[in-house]
Amino acid sequence: MKHVFACRLAGFCLLLGIVGWKPAAAQQLGGGKVFPFLDLPAGAQQAALGGHNVSNRNDDPTMLFANPALLNADMDGRLALSYVAYVADIKQSTAAYVFNTQKYGRFGVGITYLNYGSLESYDAAGNSLGTFGVNEYTVGVSDSYTTGNYTFGATTKLAVSSIAGNRSFAGVADVGVVYKHPTQDFTAGLAVKNAGFQFSPYPGTRRGPLPLDVQLGATIKPEHMPLRFSLTAHHLQQWDIQYLDPNQRTPLNADTTRKQPGRSFGDNLARHFTVSAALVLGKGLQLRAGYNHLQRRELRLENTGGGAGLSFGVMLKLAGFQIDYTHATLQAAGSSEYFTLARNLDSLFKKKE
Repeated sequence: MKHVFACRLAGFCLLLGIVGWKPAAAQQLGGGKVFPFLDLPAGAQQAALGGHNVSNRNDDPTMLFANPALLNADMDGRLALSYVAYVADIKQSTAAYVFNTQKYGRFGVGITYLNYGSLESYDAAGNSLGTFGVNEYTVGVSDSYTTGNYTFGATTKLAVSSIAGNRSFAGVADVGVVYKHPTQDFTAGLAVKNAGFQFSPYPGTRRGPLPLDVQLGATIKPEHMPLRFSLTAHHLQQWDIQYLDPNQRTPLNADTTRKQPGRSFGDNLARHFTVSAALVLGKGLQLRAGYNHLQRRELRLENTGGGAGLSFGVMLKLAGFQIDYTHATLQAAGSSEYFTLARNLDSLFKKKE
């Protein structure tokens, strides 16, 4: 099995080499990437931890979207279903299942579907042409191999974007590694996410780069403390991720003696990090909170942050089911509600037998 996984991992790494490691030359993240929905959290737990976390190792199958190396034995036989209500009519659904085979090892299967609802279509004269649909989805398979204190994981998936019947396709790969301390509650993770190639762009458009993201993080629960802390650094392949609107104009009545917003080393550094904490109130109850500085800076309103970048969640285990809920604030004008339901199907069917 060791050699089987080594061959698979080599294939994924070869894919990374083919598509090329090319950090974006632009100073900001937005604008030039295709399939940006690949950056969205797939489950309530990931959203509660600030949207980025590559080291929080537990039995939640949706965490394989965060880092394929988080795929572990505690997930075996577990199915997770997740639903996200974004602003307006935008909805996201995710399903993840993990199974272990005696011959080929442990696998995870994940599907995520994003629907933007029905949109109005108009011609050049402003006449209504009816409505059209917009949706995006991915289908992926994950594999992991554990040796000693290290787990190596890889995911390969197909990404599809559809607008009014026109479709674009891309092949995407994630690779990662997780270190678990043998005696202490400490894990560290590294992941390269969303490396790939847009096979087929939309008609009349050119191929674009996928939202590549290199992440490094750690999670620790100090002994005799009911708290688990996580710190995750993201977009490590690109240092400058500050965005200043080039079209922003100074109001006529503005105080010109005040220094106008500019690039700051401290602000740029903080944008690379998410922090989170979980209050562990036993095996069946957790309260979570996270903060994403990049999200706050990019989605805050001009005069107020409106809670942008903050997320709060709760996990409850009841009668064999695990229920996760997260409220993540996008900006003062709206927020996202995440619901994830997980269950070990193996134990469920064994009880029935």
